[in-house]
Amino acid sequence: MMNKQARSGWWEGLPEGIRRQIDGYVLQDASMAAIRLVAEIGFVPDDIGVATATAIVSDRYAHYGDRVARAPDTPIDQESLVRRVDGIPGRIAAIEAVWDGDTVHDWFVRLLAIAEDPPVEHPLALIHWTMAVRHLGEDERVEGRHPAGVVAQGVGAELAARLAVPFHFASPDTPDDEAPRWWH
Repeated sequence: MMNKQARSGWWEGLPEGIRRQIDGYVLQDASMAAIRLVAEIGFVPDDIGVATATAIVSDRYAHYGDRVARAPDTPIDQESLVRRVDGIPGRIAAIEAVWDGDTVHDWFVRLLAIAEDPPVEHPLALIHWTMAVRHLGEDERVEGRHPAGVVAQGVGAELAARLAVPFHFASPDTPDDEAPRWWH
């Protein structure tokens, strides 16, 4: 993979139109489209694979910082979560937290309401690193755990208790997208 200086040089060598298109995707928080474009235009002539394309797009995200139009965080306060659950038809059998991941947020937790009849999972919130750190505050200690897991454990357990249903989080301390699910 290219180092930062080589990536910067590669970026500067691109035609202005391609740079504007990639930056347009970045500014719209469409990282996958930006990564795909970098890989498409860089693979054959420059041997740029997905890892390097991801690093180049990450550099552009860092360049723009707060100017990127990020999707708003899903609310994780109890009142909002209860209101979301109230909109689900049928009886809720459990609240579940499940690890997932992508190239933008790395590991994150999906908080779900599991309906009983029909047995369907309903998304309630996505809890990623930066959102979790904001929720916890800078002084909160997580003892080496992923902040998203800490927040999901607390918020999910509290919601389940309010609803008087079980809470399931098979791997609260370590990201694991293959951990056993509640309803499988």
